[in-house]
Amino acid sequence: MPNAADILVETLIKWDVDVVFGLPGDGINGIMEALRTRQDRIRFVQVRHEESAAFMACAYAKWTGRLGVCLATSGPGGTHLLTGLYDARLDQAPVLAITGMQFHDLIETFTQQDVDLTRVFNDVTVFNAQVSDAVHMENLAGLACRSALAERGVAHLSIASDVQELALDESRRSKRNRPSHTPDQWFEGDRLPDPDELEKAAEILNGAKKVAILAGQGARSARQELERAADLLAAPVAKALLGKAVLPDDHPHTTGGIGILGTLPSQEALKECDALLIVGSTFPYIEYYPEPGTARVVQIDRDAQRIGLRCPVEAGLVGDAGQSLALLNDRLVRKTDRGFLEKAQGGMARWREMMALSESRADVPMKPQVVVKAFGRRMPDNAILTTDSGQNTELAARHIDLRAGQEFGVSGALASMACGLPYAIAAGIAFPGRPIFSVVGDGGFAMQLGEFSTAVRYGIPLKLLVLKNGMLNQIAWEQMMFLGNPQFGCELQPIDFAMAAEAMGGIGISVSRPDEVEGVLDAAFAAEGPVVIEAVVDAYEPMMPPKMPSDYRKNFRKALPKTPGRERIEENVSQEPLSTMMAGGS
Repeated sequence: MPNAADILVETLIKWDVDVVFGLPGDGINGIMEALRTRQDRIRFVQVRHEESAAFMACAYAKWTGRLGVCLATSGPGGTHLLTGLYDARLDQAPVLAITGMQFHDLIETFTQQDVDLTRVFNDVTVFNAQVSDAVHMENLAGLACRSALAERGVAHLSIASDVQELALDESRRSKRNRPSHTPDQWFEGDRLPDPDELEKAAEILNGAKKVAILAGQGARSARQELERAADLLAAPVAKALLGKAVLPDDHPHTTGGIGILGTLPSQEALKECDALLIVGSTFPYIEYYPEPGTARVVQIDRDAQRIGLRCPVEAGLVGDAGQSLALLNDRLVRKTDRGFLEKAQGGMARWREMMALSESRADVPMKPQVVVKAFGRRMPDNAILTTDSGQNTELAARHIDLRAGQEFGVSGALASMACGLPYAIAAGIAFPGRPIFSVVGDGGFAMQLGEFSTAVRYGIPLKLLVLKNGMLNQIAWEQMMFLGNPQFGCELQPIDFAMAAEAMGGIGISVSRPDEVEGVLDAAFAAEGPVVIEAVVDAYEPMMPPKMPSDYRKNFRKALPKTPGRERIEENVSQEPLSTMMAGGS
């Protein structure tokens, strides 16, 4: 007779779950046994920290579109999941978190690890339940899976350790709870926008002279339709970070990223357009959108709640991005005036020239752009790239040009540090054999350094570039630019990451000079298995927005006199392209 843990794992299998990320513990021993006895049908991937398990489940859901699952023991095991689960919540990834509890009759008696995780998880979840016995599990397990997929969020099941081993015939079924009354099956239909809104959207876009498009992760599966819309509208396409892979970076219509990590042509396109089409994005930085009243806005999103979230929208198309764009494209008239697009294309040519200046510098200490550009250039056409959160994100966003067939992932709305390596491992698990690449900083990598051994254990074909500048550099520049405060508390104790990689059974290589980069990367890319490339780079290379706002510039100058390394920062800012960016122009 199956017990509650057996029913849970069998339900996961029926819901097409083939991998669970987690760390064993006595609070989930029953579930671990259910997984052990079904290894031929469902895989358990052991991590070194539960936070990574949640990041991996989130990333797995993003990579595959399927349900990501993470597992943790009671108390601290469960609380460790929270950061990764908030990543899933904010980026709308379907994830099921499974946690253990103490014996059911000792809950709330101040026993060891007595944490009510259903209460703790209440804010992060769309479905949150404590399982009482095996017959209850029959109902809840499938409902948790369904809820996570339907709401594109986090579902949570909390199960006392003794309840996990409670057999079905030991549980009391109420007279209304008929066996097998809930199908373990996912139902989803077309999501189509309202016809009147489509007509209104077409009228707005056909009537505009300067249309820009902002594309996000919701457009990932709609590339063909997005390309057609951009062509019909003669529109430059700015990409939110999560939408970096929506169009190749060398596509004639794209102006690259938007925001502090983005490009000047993207910023100018959104400021100068008279109509904006937003596809699958709620890019959070409102200051980069057109000023209210300067542009008419059309937005496509499958979630009605997100229509009009960042700027005034006149036409809201609630539906799947691909299907909605296809219906909209049928109503669009191809614009003969291509001047707005051509201006953006000219701006991109100048922007690339500016970026090439920093990518070819021969200075020592080495500029991070040099090694990042060389790293990205070597990635094959089927590569998957992840980044962490920090200055490394900006560097990867600007200096790695994704090609068709390549994928990209990062913690988006949460922008959490320590996500890059777990995301990369999840990609390797989701797509066996595909080459995996990651760009991280020394701050974020140190937080989950032990997970490199997970990459070694599972043979992930990972090339991980660690930008080692001994600083939490994004935070340092934010202190200076946002508030005018001198950099403080951002210096890091150095770690030999190449040696750490070797100690964990991988390969570690270091590079510190621009003239060594090509040879070191050739060796790293030729090596089998997980490789850490430790790149020692200039700690005083500023993180600049594409066009420095006047208040940022004023704050920067105010903070500089008392900031350590002032002379080296001044020297860097005097060089191109930083001097032009600092001046606020191109």
